[in-house]
Amino acid sequence: MKEAPLVEHLEELRTRLLWSLLAWAVATGVAWTFRVQLLDWLKRPLDLAAKANGIQVNLIVLDITEPFLVSLKVAAFGGLVLALPFIVYQVWAFIAPGLYEHEKRLAAPFLLGAGLSFGLGALFAYYGFLPFAVPFLLGFLGDVVTPQISIGRYMGQVLMMMSVMGLVFEMPVVSYLLARLGVLTSSFLARNWRLAVVLLLTLAAIITPTVDVVSLSIVTLPLLVLYWISVLVARLAERQRPKEAGA
Repeated sequence: MKEAPLVEHLEELRTRLLWSLLAWAVATGVAWTFRVQLLDWLKRPLDLAAKANGIQVNLIVLDITEPFLVSLKVAAFGGLVLALPFIVYQVWAFIAPGLYEHEKRLAAPFLLGAGLSFGLGALFAYYGFLPFAVPFLLGFLGDVVTPQISIGRYMGQVLMMMSVMGLVFEMPVVSYLLARLGVLTSSFLARNWRLAVVLLLTLAAIITPTVDVVSLSIVTLPLLVLYWISVLVARLAERQRPKEAGA
């Protein structure tokens, strides 16, 4: 390892950020060409919920800019998913010069794991949570009302849920990396499990658009499982560190 002046670190950080933003912008442009298909895909849980409840649901726009802004938001989300491996690589490339050689070998597993974990989290939100939450919310008053839903608000809620779950699913990957680097220990995670439960319950309550126990449990239980998986992978990483001490 070699030390570099603070100015050089800041310059490199700026360069990495610019490259990440450029990659995101390019990927967003690619996703923009498929915005209609993405909108149809994201709208599917609402259509299925309407069919299950036997009601008609109309997505409406509240102002003339909403269709464009929603399309941009959806394209930006798709671009983030596409550009995520490159963005994670930029983060790794920034911190790699300060690591030992055996620690640098973690790059490939970290990049692959980060991309897959985010994708799995987003898909869990789409396939595991929304099919339960949307019908419940939509049929709450039965046929007393005819839903007229803002496309901007609906897409915002769906994308927020998928983004947050994607980030939360990074827990095992980040725990493994930090444990391999000696920054985090499995004993710390296991010792503070009660605090983790409170924090995860709070997070689940924030990102869940309904307060019913079923929907809250659908979000909370996977988060708790992910936390204990993080404890296990951190313990695995700790066992691997002594072998690398002399590398």
